[in-house]
Amino acid sequence: MSGPNGDLNMPVEAGAEGEDDGFGEAEYAAINSMLDQINSCLDHLEEKNDHLHARLQELLESNRQTRLEFQQQLEEAPSDASP
Repeated sequence: MSGPNGDLNMPVEAGAEGEDDGFGEAEYAAINSMLDQINSCLDHLEEKNDHLHARLQELLESNRQTRLEFQQQLEEAPSDASP
C-alpha cells in the first residue's frame, strides 16, 4: 500500500519492448485507490471554492448596497441642513 505521501515503495524499471511493465493487480489497485483519493480531494476543494465564491459574491453585493445607502444619505444631508 502507499505511504502518507503516496509512494508505492517500489522501483520503476524500464523494460524492453514487449516485456511486462512490472505492475501487477495490487499495484494497479493501489494506483486506482490513490487516484480516487486525489479525485475526492479535488472535489472537496472545488466545493469549498464554489462556497467561497458564493460568499464573496454576497459580500460584494452587500458592500454595493451599503455604499449606495451611504451615498444617498450624503446626498440628502445637505438638503436637510439648508434653511
